[in-house]
Amino acid sequence: MNLPFKIPLKDKTAVVTGGGGVLCSEFCRALASCGATVAVLGYRPESITRVSEQINSDPDVIEAGGSAFPVVASVLDREALERAKAEIDSRAGGCDILINGAGGNNPKGTTSEEYLKPEDLDPDSAAARGIKTFFDLDPEGIEAVFNLNYLGTLLPTQVFARDMAKRSNPVIINVSSMNAFRPLTKIPAYSGAKAAVSNLTQWLAVHFAPVGIRVNAIAPGFFITEQNRSLLLKEDGSLTDRSKKILAHTPMNRFGEPHELLGTLLWLCDPDASGFVNGAVIPVDGGFSAYSGV
Repeated sequence: MNLPFKIPLKDKTAVVTGGGGVLCSEFCRALASCGATVAVLGYRPESITRVSEQINSDPDVIEAGGSAFPVVASVLDREALERAKAEIDSRAGGCDILINGAGGNNPKGTTSEEYLKPEDLDPDSAAARGIKTFFDLDPEGIEAVFNLNYLGTLLPTQVFARDMAKRSNPVIINVSSMNAFRPLTKIPAYSGAKAAVSNLTQWLAVHFAPVGIRVNAIAPGFFITEQNRSLLLKEDGSLTDRSKKILAHTPMNRFGEPHELLGTLLWLCDPDASGFVNGAVIPVDGGFSAYSGV
């Protein structure tokens, strides 16, 4: 793959949660292309196996001496994560770089409209029109979103960080979101959960500083993934109304490409380049977070 630059990751092991997804699979490829052994961790065996096979057949990875292997585990299952760690320790000698990339939203934590209108205050009227308001949000759906994003970052860190602290230049990179900076309409659960991930990133950076683990986060702007494709694109590939709003507030007036996250990822992984960067949440968003709308 074409990388903006390479960093020396030979003899390093990276664990990437959510490794079967669009963005995190790119992270896996990039790290392996720099010589790392990458544990592609996820709960869908077919996805992480496919990603691992693609990485291991990549000429750039082979030339760099990198490799990948799938590890099945849910980031919400502590016992499964402990088994995953034992497998990674056995196959690759332990974790040097932890990328907490697993996350997502749940429709039960999403309103159907951007704004609450006076007529929506009548629950019968709202229901008759198929409107799900803030007052109809399912607590279980909100809990699921917080668990996946927040606990799904905290639990892998608990499992892997203790031994990482005994290694040379360990790095944890969390995946936050633009929603952490500026909450989007309709998705209060996801916005709040990603804000919690950013806060946890800063907390961990302080907490782990004495044992040498740097903790930072990448906050992507808008990238088309399998999770959001139907929200951003119509069946014919044209933009939805929500996409048009997003791009109107993105000064670069386009969606990001997955490879455009890789420079930030590699920079944060390299102690020679970012050794004094700790507790930072880096926007990669085409200017979205800088634009006030006027």
